[in-house]
Amino acid sequence: MSSPRGRIRLMKEVFEDKLEVSEKFVDEMYFCLDCQACQTICPAGVQYGELVEDARHIISEKRKEPYALRWFKSVFLGIFSSKRLTKLWARMLWMYQHSGLQEATEQSGILRLFSQQLHEKQSLLPTISDSFFDESFPEIIKPNGEVRGRVAFLSGCIMNVAFAEIHRDAIEVLLKNGFEVVIPKAQVCCGSLHGHNGEIKQAKELARKNIEVFEQFGFDALIVDSAGCGAFMKEYGKLLTDDVAFAIRAEQLSNKTKDITEFLAGIELVPPTTSINKRITYHEACHLVHTQKISQQPRQLLKQIPGIEFVELPEATWCCGSAGIYNVLRFDDSMQMLERKIKNLQSTQAEIVVTANPGCHLQLQYGIKKNGMNNIEVVHPVTLLKRSYSK
Repeated sequence: MSSPRGRIRLMKEVFEDKLEVSEKFVDEMYFCLDCQACQTICPAGVQYGELVEDARHIISEKRKEPYALRWFKSVFLGIFSSKRLTKLWARMLWMYQHSGLQEATEQSGILRLFSQQLHEKQSLLPTISDSFFDESFPEIIKPNGEVRGRVAFLSGCIMNVAFAEIHRDAIEVLLKNGFEVVIPKAQVCCGSLHGHNGEIKQAKELARKNIEVFEQFGFDALIVDSAGCGAFMKEYGKLLTDDVAFAIRAEQLSNKTKDITEFLAGIELVPPTTSINKRITYHEACHLVHTQKISQQPRQLLKQIPGIEFVELPEATWCCGSAGIYNVLRFDDSMQMLERKIKNLQSTQAEIVVTANPGCHLQLQYGIKKNGMNNIEVVHPVTLLKRSYSK
């Protein structure tokens, strides 16, 4: 029943009103990672990811989720729907982290009084950036010298407040390669977390807003440095296919959306020059390799950096267990997958593990810290490129 075929059979019965949306059905739809690895190898080309997300939408419409899941989605997906609320939440979390409260809470173990899981989950919180990305740059940035083209850039929600340095590295790499960058101030969350978890109405509202904002600017490509966000924005056309006012506009934006590794691998890259004498491996984010079918491009970029020793990660395309909010909602299942990933990472003896998705980044950092592997750094591909461009 927990295999892709088993779940498809369950979904078919529910879609045809032959089976109730039972507690077991809900559990199966959320036990699934939605990693879409099955989609990669399916000889019939079944779009399993769309099916499971449709099933989660039905669950949401019928309000059949467990109370804890419904509450979590209502609160946190509601926060990410609003840039103002996202920043408010981020500033509160920043104060919690920088006041010493988080460290004191961890060392005291007080959260264990409620549950061991709650104590562990605190370590999965993202470290909030000292300054938010969208407040650090003007709306339009021109490179020094000849302009090769013009690109737009997604600031997003979590990346904007917790991975601002990765965004800054991405901008520096794009400027180094001669691209003018547009960062629309009015853009919002891409809606991926909402769409992947059945909240289609919210996802569509966010998509429409982004379409209206981005289409005000002329650009060659919309660059995204988060695998999950890029995958979802490439599906805006499907998401809004029945919306007369937005269907064509959504498809046009989807067609311009590029993961940053995909984009950089497709141009004549300014050669990186500074050696990075490290042993490096690469973990493939599910929504990059399985949904966007991008696998060789990040490796191609990494191998252009002088000095690196690149070693393949066993089972690189296997999910690390992060899967959006999966590691929060199904912590024990998530940790089993992370344990396997960490063992594979240990076998490479790498000093740096590269990944291109914020969820994977946090999950791997947590696993590395938990296992005392403090000699391993988790970085985004553009961060390594930026380092190699720096003198």
